[in-house]
Amino acid sequence: MTDPISDFLTRLRNASKARREECAAPYSKLKEGLAAILKAEGYVADYSTGADELGHKTLVVKLKYVDSAPAITGIRRMSTPGRRLYCRSGEISLVLNGLGISILSTSKGLLKDQDCRRHKLGGELICNVW
Repeated sequence: MTDPISDFLTRLRNASKARREECAAPYSKLKEGLAAILKAEGYVADYSTGADELGHKTLVVKLKYVDSAPAITGIRRMSTPGRRLYCRSGEISLVLNGLGISILSTSKGLLKDQDCRRHKLGGELICNVW
């Protein structure tokens, strides 16, 4: 697998469209950070770590639904392994005029777009969520 972050986002997107209660993916610190931001912003209900039947560490994300509609309407990977996208703090665009969020990898860790603008930090644009 060349892009595990894209795989994680696709698992979330597919599970929410299929109305699954939870979604499991192989664990990494970056994926856990993404899940923490999504939980803080109200896109997922909760996340936890666990192990699969082979003993590999996994990240289990419980999806959130509002009036039987998924809280995650769309999620899109912006920076890919073949085309990295970096933004300065002034260049970070709004997602759906502020209704969605962008998640960036900065020198201070993973941050959402609003925090990057507040702290005047730029970084790699990981994904947009709405």
